Amino acid sequence: MRKILMATVVLPLALGQAGVALAQSAQDSQRNANNSQATAELFYMIQQLQGEVRRLQGQVEEQRHQIERLQQQGRDRYIDLDQRILDLSEKVASQPAPAASTTGNDSTASGPAPAAREYRQPGAEERKAYEQIQDLIRNQKKYDEAISRIYEFIDEYPEGDLTVNAYYWLGEVYLVKPQLEQAKQAFTIVATRFADHRKAPDAVYKLGVTHDRLGEEEQARRSMQTVIEDYPSSSAADLARKFLESQNS
Repeated sequence: MRKILMATVVLPLALGQAGVALAQSAQDSQRNANNSQATAELFYMIQQLQGEVRRLQGQVEEQRHQIERLQQQGRDRYIDLDQRILDLSEKVASQPAPAASTTGNDSTASGPAPAAREYRQPGAEERKAYEQIQDLIRNQKKYDEAISRIYEFIDEYPEGDLTVNAYYWLGEVYLVKPQLEQAKQAFTIVATRFADHRKAPDAVYKLGVTHDRLGEEEQARRSMQTVIEDYPSSSAADLARKFLESQNS
């Protein structure tokens, strides 16, 4: 009887402990499963992030190559444009000067400005392209882009009224940058090849300014004197007089 009572007490206890152990094992299994799932999800997220980083690195590298290519193209175009301007300046300089007028008593006096020739007038598309260049220079201050656009404009619309303006503004942009040798070349083209154009007085004056900034004082004075003698009624002549007065004071 006593053994039966003890068995009656011990058996439920054993079953209870077994139940607790089973429950604990189930919880551990669930916890391990949850940990495994969390680990898998974390690993997946890391893989996704690494893939995104590689994709962004690829885009950055591609953009870097594009920027380098554009910079090289820009340098090549500027070098080509500078060479074209230099060649044209040398060509103009090599041409014989026009014979001096023999009329009048003073054969050494500078003659009047040459009679204006008829320049090709721009069409709508040419004028629009020129206005866009003006906007780049005056409003947006994008001088490098403006130089590139002037290069294209001169190529597409040669020997026109606005082409002379484009050469003048090329000099202005180079003067602002400042790239003074290039500015001198551009102003020289307007002053010599297009001496009868309305931009010629301004170009000669700005050529004098460029000489002055380069420390070429004698050339600067000669340019200013040329403005006064050849274009006496122009606003550029007034500026040239003020320049010479400031140098003499």
